[in-house]
Amino acid sequence: MTMRVSYALPSLLLAPLLLASCGGGGSGGTPPAQNAPPVFTSPQTASMIENGTAAYQAAASDADANTLVFSIDGGADAALFAISAGGALRFNTAPDYDLPGDGDGDNVYNVRISVSDGRAIATQAINITVTNSREGISVARVGTGFVQPTFVLGIPGSSDVYVLEKAGRVYRLNPSTGAKTLRFTVGDLSTDGERGLLGMALLPNPANSDRFMIYCTNAAGNIEIREYGALSGTPQILARLTIPHPGANNHNGGSMVFGPDGLLYVGTGDGGGAGDPGNNAQNPHSQLGKILRIRVVEDPYAGASPTFFTPAPGNPYLGGGGDPYVYALGLRNPFRTSFSGSTLIIGDVGQGAVEEIDLVTATQPGLNFGWRFKEGTQPYTGTAPGGLTDPVAEYGHGSGPRQGNSITGGHVYRGPVESLAGQYVFADFVSGNIWSVPFASLVPGQTLASSRFARRNEDFAPDAGTLSSIASFGEDSAGNLFLISIGGDIFMIRPG
Repeated sequence: MTMRVSYALPSLLLAPLLLASCGGGGSGGTPPAQNAPPVFTSPQTASMIENGTAAYQAAASDADANTLVFSIDGGADAALFAISAGGALRFNTAPDYDLPGDGDGDNVYNVRISVSDGRAIATQAINITVTNSREGISVARVGTGFVQPTFVLGIPGSSDVYVLEKAGRVYRLNPSTGAKTLRFTVGDLSTDGERGLLGMALLPNPANSDRFMIYCTNAAGNIEIREYGALSGTPQILARLTIPHPGANNHNGGSMVFGPDGLLYVGTGDGGGAGDPGNNAQNPHSQLGKILRIRVVEDPYAGASPTFFTPAPGNPYLGGGGDPYVYALGLRNPFRTSFSGSTLIIGDVGQGAVEEIDLVTATQPGLNFGWRFKEGTQPYTGTAPGGLTDPVAEYGHGSGPRQGNSITGGHVYRGPVESLAGQYVFADFVSGNIWSVPFASLVPGQTLASSRFARRNEDFAPDAGTLSSIASFGEDSAGNLFLISIGGDIFMIRPG
């Protein structure tokens, strides 16, 4: 018998394996190569100077030589940026170092970007640091060696300025050379606490250029508004308005400035002590805690007896109900004021929480700025009546970049530095912060938040000395802005 071996079954069993190895009836071919994701080659940090928009150029490599496309993927400040497909990251609006727009206000902007090769994505967090440009600003020390200077006043027709010292001395300063000449000394003063020689104003009519006004505290501690004559010779007191200020040696005010209407606007403190214990600011019969408006008589000898100043026409209490010199009330310590056009800008020093800026024009008699019912926009004591006028800007107490404890009212800049044109420049005596805001942003009926203040400390770094404890700002006849440090230095803003 012959044995036969069959291989049919094994062949049938192998057939599916052979088919599988050939694709089992599919399309055939080899599997695709594994894709390598793109890799960032640009750094995670960048730095740029303010006022531009180009921020960063992203770069990445791809092992597969695929086309790469960049996009914004997130980050705390992502909304402030745009990026091109090629990786050019830019700000939507040019950043301002003095007024940071990043989430935590430190001029470091956080954004996360991604890059895609069409199959895989890589991401990278980027920190863009914005650095300062001084924007054409230079601050020069033009005077030094003064003892507690309190005020600077321009001299018409000259680049020189008068510098007042707390103890009563008035110097003429040449800002070009730094030379100073003692012009005269104001006597009968008290100088303890915040008292002393605090303000000065020249009569606006050139025909009366030899007459001037002084704001001071007399030996008894009372506020005096004095008119002097013979500025070109030995000044003599012609008249005085005395405002009783018993007790406390603080909150004396100190501002006086002639308005475009030719009237003298005077800012008086509330009499001192915490919380206005005498309630002077709300009392229309008191001259404390007020803006007084005074008509300085052009020809005081025209009548039967000399009359040097009177309450101004249009004051709200000429017919009774209050003191006829009072123009506005509800102020705590309006230490420094200035005019921009027909608007008086008031820096009113706060109690323990808020510093404020107020506005009043020559056609708004009787405005009540709220102290002591309110401190800024915050309630202070008592039930506030209707009709109070809130500040146009305010900031809180503290040591932060937009905080302080004692406002020093400034000026709307009208000098030669273009980047400051139309900016209201002011400071805080305690924190040393210097700020600017567009004057157009100070709108009655609205209160500008301190987050909108441009902090100018680095722009205003002086060429010599230390700019601190700013007691006042001042202007010369050309609109150049001066800053007065109570430590004894006088600084001037110039084009840089």
